[in-house]
Amino acid sequence: MARVLVRDDETRIVAQCGDEQRLMESVRTFRASIVLVGRSMCSDLPALFAAVHESGSRLILVLEKGEEPTQETRAKAFGVVNRDVDGQALVECVRRVTRGQRVFPETKPSAGAKDDMGHLVREKLTPREMQVVGLIVQGCRNKDIANQLGTKEQVVKNYLRSVYGKVGVSDRLELALFAIHHHVVEGVAVT
Repeated sequence: MARVLVRDDETRIVAQCGDEQRLMESVRTFRASIVLVGRSMCSDLPALFAAVHESGSRLILVLEKGEEPTQETRAKAFGVVNRDVDGQALVECVRRVTRGQRVFPETKPSAGAKDDMGHLVREKLTPREMQVVGLIVQGCRNKDIANQLGTKEQVVKNYLRSVYGKVGVSDRLELALFAIHHHVVEGVAVT
């Protein structure tokens, strides 16, 4: 999410925290800010709500896919996004919360709903790029991919650069995790 927000001219990232203690220190230090935090990072949500309120900041809580905001979250946070939010929607949410608006998902997705993000990515990628992604998910190195596809390693690197740009990731681990999470390579033939 930081990679998406850093590209927005209206947004300045002042801290990125790897644990709950640093998160709470940053909330207290950088007052009157927008705090974007994953629900899984915070074990004591009431303490986070209190710290954000005390610092004059506004909280956007990032929930896992399918997780719904609680009544307390709706009352005390300014916004909620799901972890799989697309970049444009994330930037828009931050901008709206900056203007003082509250942003919450309106409807609960059905349990059997297909993954639209995975579908959108599949439409962007060429068949060869899909094969490369499938092999990345299987843990193959560039050399192995080149051998399997009958091409050169540099060509595989070029495919990966293109895929990274289309998917919005920066490395093969992110790509693999994204592809698995969004079922991007289901049914892709890797021959």
